[in-house]
Amino acid sequence: MTIKLPNAIADYFSADKKANAKAVSECFTPDATVFDEGNTYAGRDAIRQWIANAYTQYTYKIEPFDISEKDGRTVVSSHLVGDFPGSPVDLRYFFVLKGDRIAELEIIP
Repeated sequence: MTIKLPNAIADYFSADKKANAKAVSECFTPDATVFDEGNTYAGRDAIRQWIANAYTQYTYKIEPFDISEKDGRTVVSSHLVGDFPGSPVDLRYFFVLKGDRIAELEIIP
């Protein structure tokens, strides 16, 4: 199923698919925050390090399959398959956009 994602979110998933930590971090505002697995990553450098660590630990594929809006956030439901514990899993990505960048991302089951 193909869904239409806002450009910043489409860019995020495209860069992630290529395992390009620098390109992923550039999808975010300079002061953006990511919340993932109980951790908080603030700023592009921390976000770049967060995703780079994920790439060294796991191999995975993300397939976004639904998009909705909730409380001012864009929610993208995605199916993840990879060599991580609990695979496969469906996760929800809660994005807050600011202009053409991501200002906040929270990833939860």
